Amino acid sequence: MTALSERIHDKTDEIGVPLFHQEGTADTGWVLLDYGDVIVHIFSAALRSFYHLERVWSDATTVVRVM
Repeated sequence: MTALSERIHDKTDEIGVPLFHQEGTADTGWVLLDYGDVIVHIFSAALRSFYHLERVWSDATTVVRVM
């Protein structure tokens, strides 16, 4: 999770997209990266399973899927 959040931050920095806010850590099982128009949530497998995200958002259109 740390490597993934750092990679996202590095790439958004490269294209000039500022990070407005970050919450959570890999230790908590959840990281939020707030880029204004886009918010990235990174969940551990356990929290992803607990929140059943695929079920909650099953009607939504997939824009980008990274796993």
